[in-house]
Amino acid sequence: MRLTEAHFDAVRAAGIDTVRLPVRWSAHAAAEAPYTIDGGFLARADWAVGRAMERGLNVVLNVHHYDELNADPDGHTARFLGLWKQIASRYAAQPNRLYLELLNEPHGALDPPRWNELLAQALAVVRETNPDRAVIVGTARANDIDALPELRLPDDDRLIVTVHYYAPFAFTHQGATWIPDTERWLGTTWGTESDRKAVADDLETAARWTASHNRPLFLGEFGAYSKADMPSRLRWVEFVREQAERLGMSWAHWDFATDFGAYDPEHDAWRAPLLRALVGPASPPIKGKGT
Repeated sequence: MRLTEAHFDAVRAAGIDTVRLPVRWSAHAAAEAPYTIDGGFLARADWAVGRAMERGLNVVLNVHHYDELNADPDGHTARFLGLWKQIASRYAAQPNRLYLELLNEPHGALDPPRWNELLAQALAVVRETNPDRAVIVGTARANDIDALPELRLPDDDRLIVTVHYYAPFAFTHQGATWIPDTERWLGTTWGTESDRKAVADDLETAARWTASHNRPLFLGEFGAYSKADMPSRLRWVEFVREQAERLGMSWAHWDFATDFGAYDPEHDAWRAPLLRALVGPASPPIKGKGT
């Protein structure tokens, strides 16, 4: 699906105040130094940021799906830093409603020690042109809550920590076509008291860690795949959102309009039950209600 002006209007009208823009810069940049990002692609990113900004939305702009970096951090460190040099400089004049997220779901060979080293390098590049902008940093192991104790943050008072949440995975990813053997999970439901306690315990663990490190916490992704039954999806999405807000987290739902999405691109309309599960009371900055 290609974003249009109307999509940003729909987000704003629904009472959502944050959009997270996942951008695969690495697929549109040169392989050799200075790793120049394609001008047409930059213009498209500018367009999306601009459409969100002019509607008063907060924007989380990230580096998404840099698969080569996860597989070979040493071989792609210079390119990753080169991308961030260009991105940070290009958006340095934007209002502070623009947040920069260093990397979506570091994993693979980008293990916790290597990620801790790289995130500090990337942050230093961003700070050359954006000394005061809030920067979002996730954990290794794909932004897993359990990896929080291994995260080492630079001494920087403008950092926001992010985690992603998809537990129980057999529920949220049942039938997912990109993961082997998930058909065996089809029919998994969610909503018992023990189900709810497990989710609450997980998110409380994350909240305790960030509180102990005096950091805001952004639940940057949560969602349930479309092959789960809708009543269970609604219960899970609403409960995760409620718990995030109870614990003072901002959040963004994954995603807008694909198989997890709350928006139906075929009918250009919200999936009303999912939207109702998401749109709740106001949350702390980054304003909580995102997609």
